[in-house]
Amino acid sequence: MVSIIVHIANEDAIVCEVDELPDPTSLFIQMQNPRRRDGKDVHYLDEEVTSMLVPWHRITFVQLLPSADTEEVIGFVRE
Repeated sequence: MVSIIVHIANEDAIVCEVDELPDPTSLFIQMQNPRRRDGKDVHYLDEEVTSMLVPWHRITFVQLLPSADTEEVIGFVRE
């Protein structure tokens, strides 16, 4: 699973997981465990919802979050 942040037009960003990276040629993107960035429920979804489809024309852009198994990158360190 890949964690992403989806920016939907005129809505708050949603953090979710997808099975694979979204295909730009698809009509929809399927997201699992949709939630706001602070971890709270998305106000327009029922509490029982665990997956949702959003059409690409409503999505402004998608951010890919680093996976947990990726080594931490250490930048410039000043001593």
